[in-house]
Amino acid sequence: MNVLASKIFPSRSNVASEQQQSKREKATIDDAKNSSKNKNLDRSVDESVLGIILGGGAGTRLYPLTKKRAKPAVPLGANYRLIDIPVSNCLNSNISKIYVLTQFNSASLNRHLSRAYGNNIGGYKNEGFVEVLAAQQSPDNPNWFQGTADAVRQYLWLFEEHNVMEFLILAGDHLYRMDYEKFIQAHRETDSDITVAALPMDEKRATAFGLMKIDEEGRIVEFAEKPKGEQLKAMMVDTTILGLDDVRAKEMPYIASMGIYVISKNVMLQLLREQFPGANDFGSEVIPGATNIGMRVQAYLYDGYWEDIGTIEAFYNANLGITKKPVPDFSFYDRSAPIYTQPRHLPPSKVLDADVTDSVIGEGCVIKNCKIHHSVVGLRSCISEGAIIEDSLLMGADYYETEADKKLLGEKGGIPIGIGKNCHIRRAIIDKNARIGDNVKIINVDNVQEAARETDGYFIKSGIVTVIKDALLPSGTVAA
Repeated sequence: MNVLASKIFPSRSNVASEQQQSKREKATIDDAKNSSKNKNLDRSVDESVLGIILGGGAGTRLYPLTKKRAKPAVPLGANYRLIDIPVSNCLNSNISKIYVLTQFNSASLNRHLSRAYGNNIGGYKNEGFVEVLAAQQSPDNPNWFQGTADAVRQYLWLFEEHNVMEFLILAGDHLYRMDYEKFIQAHRETDSDITVAALPMDEKRATAFGLMKIDEEGRIVEFAEKPKGEQLKAMMVDTTILGLDDVRAKEMPYIASMGIYVISKNVMLQLLREQFPGANDFGSEVIPGATNIGMRVQAYLYDGYWEDIGTIEAFYNANLGITKKPVPDFSFYDRSAPIYTQPRHLPPSKVLDADVTDSVIGEGCVIKNCKIHHSVVGLRSCISEGAIIEDSLLMGADYYETEADKKLLGEKGGIPIGIGKNCHIRRAIIDKNARIGDNVKIINVDNVQEAARETDGYFIKSGIVTVIKDALLPSGTVAA
């Protein structure tokens, strides 16, 4: 009977013993939780983060550069393409699982990515990849991508299969160098649901971006997408909170979103499927919505060079910025964080009796007795005698024409790929494989700001003449 009683009505010593055991178990559980959190903090980004690069829309503001290619496939800096920037940033940050989402003119983008990154990602385990995901129709969703969030939502079924902690959302048309590992570490240390990369911004450019206000801990408390007028003034903040000195804080009184996000996996699934199943865009709908429902949305300061290459003018300035003295806006020469691209095995460039100043010359060019100043000359460019190239971007060519090809062309009165004799080109972009005859002038004498002359082979935007890919400008043409 006593034995039974002791089981039903435990003695005080038994109660004390059980309470101590309960405390030990709770302590063990707490230790396990803390240990789990620390393990998560320490978990390698290589295995725990999935990179998702958004290829953008039709790229109408970059037209005609996007006439025959997706925006991320637009050539950059003589040897590269825009997509090489976010992919290289990922690889340099030990993120080797990367998807690129696109839906416009993706053939050249697919080709470039497969040649550049097809076989050398992820080391001997071969666990890394760079894959293009094109918009596709399905029984569940008959529509193309409606925006950034919708693009990710349509492929959530694939992304959630990966055993990762976070999704890193990137844009395919930005020029910058960033260590995403630090970005992700900050996201984990602050125990955030979403972390938004932010940079200080001046008033002139602020209207083109999503702006935010943050508290003293860096948590985002208010969002405004591309505000103007009084709404813009209302988003002005004291940016010394970001670590800027008083002078720079006065010059840059706004905090702008870079359109780069770290989002915890479970948060992403919840936001896109349950909370905002109809939202199409991250910047204007999902991120402000997450803030409004009380999620922890944190800002992460980036204070280096960054350019959104969304327009012809921005693209032109970003390219010519790499020729700047003594320090370029963006350098491709940083060996600690190199920019990778497709290995083309081209010969060195050949410069014969030419005067080249303040310029960048790509691989495999043949430059004869001409003058080139403050310009970027892309790979396989052929520039003939007497040409003058100033303040211009030449994208080069996709292939060489043999001497036999050129001879045959000459007999038919054709024009070879490249810049003809005695041409004068100033403040222009010459897209790939363009055939510019002799004595052509592309100098915009009348300072025309906007003109669509597609049948003549070129456009003018912001005063910059852009010759279309594969265009032919006959000898003696004056483009203006």
